Amino acid sequence: MEMSQNDFDRLLFFEHTRKTAESNYAKNPLDADNLTRWGGALIELSQFQNGPDCMKMISDGILKLEEALKVDPKKHDTLWCLGNALTSQAFLTPDIDAANVIFKQAAVLFQKAVDEDPGNDLYLKSLEVAAKAPELHLEIQRQGFNQPTAAAPNAKGLKKKKESDLKYDILGWIVLAVGIVAWLGMAKSHVPPPPPR
Repeated sequence: MEMSQNDFDRLLFFEHTRKTAESNYAKNPLDADNLTRWGGALIELSQFQNGPDCMKMISDGILKLEEALKVDPKKHDTLWCLGNALTSQAFLTPDIDAANVIFKQAAVLFQKAVDEDPGNDLYLKSLEVAAKAPELHLEIQRQGFNQPTAAAPNAKGLKKKKESDLKYDILGWIVLAVGIVAWLGMAKSHVPPPPPR
């Protein structure tokens, strides 16, 4: 499958962000903003991976975001990013019970982000969507595993592909949201100082 120019640009941007964050980490491992950017970049880059590589990159991103929260436990954008990362992980988890545990963890993080920044519409919307995520995950699993036995092999393969595409579409939107927040965080940290008076 060929990558669109927009996807290629995103890949380059987040790979650059990841490398920069990794370099900055060597200088200051206690920079919560940098750890959040690094985790967010890994979550974004996971979208360009398949199967186990995707899950590994999400797990690595989660570790960086958790590390950022150890430095600053009330950092609302990190709480929100971690909630999104866990939501992505849950959607890719086939075990419904395990996924539901992860969805609950994500909802707790979204609530903490809302508590820290109550007026943030994005956090409120994420909290609202988190309540619906287990039901959506269950429906995806039902569609993927309760195939009619009389279906032709080609139709069965097509249905599995559509179900898989839906999972990756959902993951893509979540990862895009995380990427926007990571990009905004990076942009805020690189604002030039105001001119002297």
